[in-house]
Amino acid sequence: MVKKKSKRSVSEFSKFPTPSGVKNKIAQYCKGEKIFSQGDIGDSVLYLQDGFVKISVTSSSGKEAVIAMLESGDFLGEGCIAGQPLRVATATAMETVSALKIEKQEMIRAIHEEREFSDRFVAHMLRRNVRIEEDLMDQLFNSSEKRLARALLLMARYGQTSTHQKIVAQVSQETLAEIIGTTRSRVSFFMNKFRKLGFIKYNGGLEVNDSLLRVILHD
Repeated sequence: MVKKKSKRSVSEFSKFPTPSGVKNKIAQYCKGEKIFSQGDIGDSVLYLQDGFVKISVTSSSGKEAVIAMLESGDFLGEGCIAGQPLRVATATAMETVSALKIEKQEMIRAIHEEREFSDRFVAHMLRRNVRIEEDLMDQLFNSSEKRLARALLLMARYGQTSTHQKIVAQVSQETLAEIIGTTRSRVSFFMNKFRKLGFIKYNGGLEVNDSLLRVILHD
């Protein structure tokens, strides 16, 4: 169940500008909880303030595919302001998640009337498009080992923090396999290889070392 908190400024959680007049609704989701499901009515946009979210789609035959992993600073559900009446994917909290929920009409108004908010949102969407292009090239041209290394570095926020080792959200090997398009056994094989080489380690959670980048750079 979503727990609603009292009205608070998003600036308490992030540096993203709060559009004036928007009815802030802070929602929290527990690990494994659905934020929204494929086929739900698209009536709001959410801005992730904390936590990881898995975006997945399910085919008519019931097969699920993970298409994105979002983190704090990302939007989700923005398709509703681009003419999508229903959610085309399912968003699931991979850990405790805090998000600012903005109703569809409020979001449209803010984009048209709030310059700073609009500029930051457009910049976010441009970065998202670049990421999608990079994901596609990764899927087409890189080996499953390199795809796994890249996925782990992205989830560890490589380049965004100064720490040498970074804790990754608890993501199962099945989910990693879905993200990079391979089997769980292959993921298990490469994870063991990375651990033996010192690129990752398990210490109450998965820690990713920056040296994992060598796997991507190696020809």
